[in-house]
Amino acid sequence: MTNFNVNKTRMLGIAVVLGALYGCGSGGSSSDDKSQVVEVQYPDYTLVENLGGSATAVDASDSGHGFSTPIPTLTEAELEKHLAGDTHFETSFTTAPNEEHPELDGLGPVFNNQDCNSCHQRDGRSSTLSVPEGQDKLLLGSEAGIFLRISVDDGECSTPSADNNYCKNVGVPGFGTQLFHRGVLKAREDWQDKPFIGQANVYLSYQYQDFEYPDGSTVTLKKPVFTIDGLYDVSEDQQENSALKQANINFGPRNGMPVFGLGLLELIPEQDILALADEDDSNNDGISGRPNWVYDAIKDRDNDPLPVSLGRFGWKANTPSVRVQSLGALRGDMGITNPLFPDESIAGTAMHESYLARTGYVDTGVDENGNTEADQTFSDEVVFYAETLAVPGRRDINNAEVKAGALLFEKINCTACHTPGFVTASGDVTLGGLAAPEALKGQEIYPFSDMLLHDMGAELADNRRDFTATGLEWKTRPLWGIGLTKTVNPAAGFLHDGRADTIEEAILWHGGEAQNSKEAFAGLSAAERDQLVAFVMSL
Repeated sequence: MTNFNVNKTRMLGIAVVLGALYGCGSGGSSSDDKSQVVEVQYPDYTLVENLGGSATAVDASDSGHGFSTPIPTLTEAELEKHLAGDTHFETSFTTAPNEEHPELDGLGPVFNNQDCNSCHQRDGRSSTLSVPEGQDKLLLGSEAGIFLRISVDDGECSTPSADNNYCKNVGVPGFGTQLFHRGVLKAREDWQDKPFIGQANVYLSYQYQDFEYPDGSTVTLKKPVFTIDGLYDVSEDQQENSALKQANINFGPRNGMPVFGLGLLELIPEQDILALADEDDSNNDGISGRPNWVYDAIKDRDNDPLPVSLGRFGWKANTPSVRVQSLGALRGDMGITNPLFPDESIAGTAMHESYLARTGYVDTGVDENGNTEADQTFSDEVVFYAETLAVPGRRDINNAEVKAGALLFEKINCTACHTPGFVTASGDVTLGGLAAPEALKGQEIYPFSDMLLHDMGAELADNRRDFTATGLEWKTRPLWGIGLTKTVNPAAGFLHDGRADTIEEAILWHGGEAQNSKEAFAGLSAAERDQLVAFVMSL
């Protein structure tokens, strides 16, 4: 199966323009009005409404739950499994032991949030937080759907192998690769002074700058800035000596992203994604998308001699499947162990050993029979939920401004990275090692992403490697459903750290390989910029 997008066009409309008026001689009694007829060729995706094929939710976009519809063609048994997963997705976990509701315990001991929905509100993006008036920064707490990735800077890694631990990031000693800013009551040794604090306090503030268009109009852009204190591994007067404060430590903020359409993305044939890669920019167009090759916990579990797969999910395409992504977040973001990730996120650290000793070893991550906090059934159902959320249908496809915007989307070369369409795999295919539902197979989909990494410039860089992705690179985000973002969550933002309040702002942050397209967008008239944004908002 090959992807069918090669900037094909289709006749979608005819525009009539004024021509000359003939036959108006002084003695004539009639005239012929001969107007020139011009055919307008629109991109082939201009009038596509069902972006997920038959896995599209039609008429589900008029409320705040436009991202929360199951694929309409699931079987009765699959729908039952999906709905069970929906319940798990909203489950708010508690500290262990919870004798009244043992199925809910296991939170932490350090974590970023208590349930999936807090970072993926209504299955969409998390809220971008505002710093209260009169304050210069905000302490991240339960309302935050953002956290910090952390790692030791060890240079680039281009070819995963057993010798380089498959290009995994090197964790910060005593911390790991994710900073947990929340904790259960006694997570820390100084819990009486710092109850419910995780490995550190994380604060958010913003820097502001203006972007000026060639026509003189301006847009104010904001950039998040994160600061850290209260680090658990050193005393208050020795904070600069913390392992996390050393010069070779890299940080990367990660905002919660939408979870619909993920099963479809996983079923895009690998060869179709790789066919779009141009790592050496052989065509000299300034665009050099490339894949991220990442460690695959499922292959490792199954004793694959090279447990490496194409990265598809996450801001830097750092996970290979919905299963690895979902269960990794269950263990990481919430501290809930599961069969794929049976160890606590901070296992082996001084913090964890101290916590276990302090609390009588009642929260080890497994019970007396070796069972993890989330069992196999829970894990399968919550993963299936994320795999089978339908893609919302488009709106306003016949609007003249939207169609004009589609032409501009092509003109300024947005499709060089935001590849419109693919066809998902058919036959005997799997998702995360399990048989894929028929509802996801052979679908003509329009995610508007090439699923590859691109250098997006210094302004967006987090300067942190993630497997083979560099600190300048990000995976092209799918655009389907993006126009419903604020309908689902009015406080949601765009980009990896939520810095952009609007589509326009997100475009203006583009740099690197997208610099030319950003400059072309800036060079459009205000009316044309509105048309392009209208098209994106229709997706």
